[in-house]
Amino acid sequence: MADFESIGKNAMDVIKNSVKKEPLSVISINSKGGGWEALVEVLERAAVPDTQNLIGIYRVMFDKGNKLSGYRRIEVRRKADTGAEELEEETK
Repeated sequence: MADFESIGKNAMDVIKNSVKKEPLSVISINSKGGGWEALVEVLERAAVPDTQNLIGIYRVMFDKGNKLSGYRRIEVRRKADTGAEELEEETK
């Protein structure tokens, strides 16, 4: 069985090698249908000021053997857009 640390490292490696962009961080790891799903933040485009940087969120999926089964970008947002409004609504 894979651990969170190896799933996160593998997800960051997928982004770096397949998307050819430098991953910023792993923001989520979940068990999904016997496999794993990780969400990774990526700097899509740098801007000045840096609050206007474009950040992509990529979903990276692994099967139960920790082999890559797919990845895709699911969101692009500006760094300044924290999503706090969405988080508040989810907790109500």
